[in-house]
Amino acid sequence: MKKKTKALPPKLAKRRKSGGEIRKVATKTGGRQSPAAAGDAKLTIRRLRAQLAVALQRIEELQASANTDFLLDIPNRRGFERELNRAISYIKRYQAAGALIVLDVDRLKPINDSFGHAAGDEVLKAIVATLLAHVRSSDVVGRLGGDEFALLLWNLSETDAHAKAAALEEAIDQLSFVFRGEVVKAGASAGVAILDSHAEARKALEQADCAMYVRKAHRRHETAGP
Repeated sequence: MKKKTKALPPKLAKRRKSGGEIRKVATKTGGRQSPAAAGDAKLTIRRLRAQLAVALQRIEELQASANTDFLLDIPNRRGFERELNRAISYIKRYQAAGALIVLDVDRLKPINDSFGHAAGDEVLKAIVATLLAHVRSSDVVGRLGGDEFALLLWNLSETDAHAKAAALEEAIDQLSFVFRGEVVKAGASAGVAILDSHAEARKALEQADCAMYVRKAHRRHETAGP
């Protein structure tokens, strides 16, 4: 005896039919995205890549500004120390040679006090231009802070390094400025440290800095006279 099947309500039959149709569509498409959805995904990827490129560029700009003196457009202490460490690593690896010169402006504070910081900034800019004119493109000129500068010079003997320091002092001594009708000179004192395979950045900076202060004392004595 055959078992009778009960007739389904019209709404339930439609639901089952709709489910079967959905399964058939999914089977035909293989679960892949529609062309419209794939296009939207590609647009989103392009947009995200563009945003990433802008963000990376901004990061590079911020990193560069963190290592650069905003007034003089040369490496600040952080940027210069980074270059110095790189140079010493190169010198140790390839048995190269170099020299570090620390240079301090002699009379910047009196200029700032008498004529204002705008006058002091003008003096600093002129000094940086002079330093850059007396070094090679492979050398590095940085500002350690205030009126103190440092120069990283490649392939100089100790004799040549001291001669270069003296030449820089002379070039800056020759600069003159006119503020409120008064002729003003700044001057500078320089100290030297030689960079070789045994050099360390911190010790080299300390050595050049100490030599600079000794030189500054000698220049004061020379100016005072007998």
